[in-house]
Amino acid sequence: MTEQPPTTTVVAVAGSLRDHSYTRLALRRALDAAADAGAEVDLLDLRAYDLPPLDPDLDEQGDSTAVARRIREADAVLLGTPMYHGSYSGVLKNALDHCGFDEFEGKTVGLLGVAGGAFPITALEHLRSVCRALDAWVLPHQAAIPRASAAFSDGEFVDEGIETRVATLGRRAVEYATIEPDPRTFESDQNVGG
Repeated sequence: MTEQPPTTTVVAVAGSLRDHSYTRLALRRALDAAADAGAEVDLLDLRAYDLPPLDPDLDEQGDSTAVARRIREADAVLLGTPMYHGSYSGVLKNALDHCGFDEFEGKTVGLLGVAGGAFPITALEHLRSVCRALDAWVLPHQAAIPRASAAFSDGEFVDEGIETRVATLGRRAVEYATIEPDPRTFESDQNVGG
């Protein structure tokens, strides 16, 4: 009997609290593509967790341990956010603040940004910087969804090009989930956090 290779796990973190979230819809499409590529997938919907604003003097707050564990145990993470004031959402920032190197160091991370208006590029750039500070391996491919209300109809993509980019993000998360991390650098040893 031959031993099967372990299944890759991909968790998507939805940084939106809206009931009808375009971010969540897009992440589900990315997860569908990851599942089609053979991964076990999971949507971490932040609406379902009690995550008070981070108090760094406390070891555990609300559901912070559960959220951090789900991210830590994944082989790859997709971070999805609506764009607020040119950056990513406060709810996603707070979730990331409850995590750290244990959850992200050497982890493959894919980024997805959604905007009501123009491209959410600055939100994606800000997330990329945060992930790099946590020594994550951020996929070069990212998915941006501008004018989100026009990008979906009845919960489905209407723009095939955007849907393809989102699906590609899910496939790339699986493809690069086990990428070998680069050797540690002087800079990574200096980035010890607060």
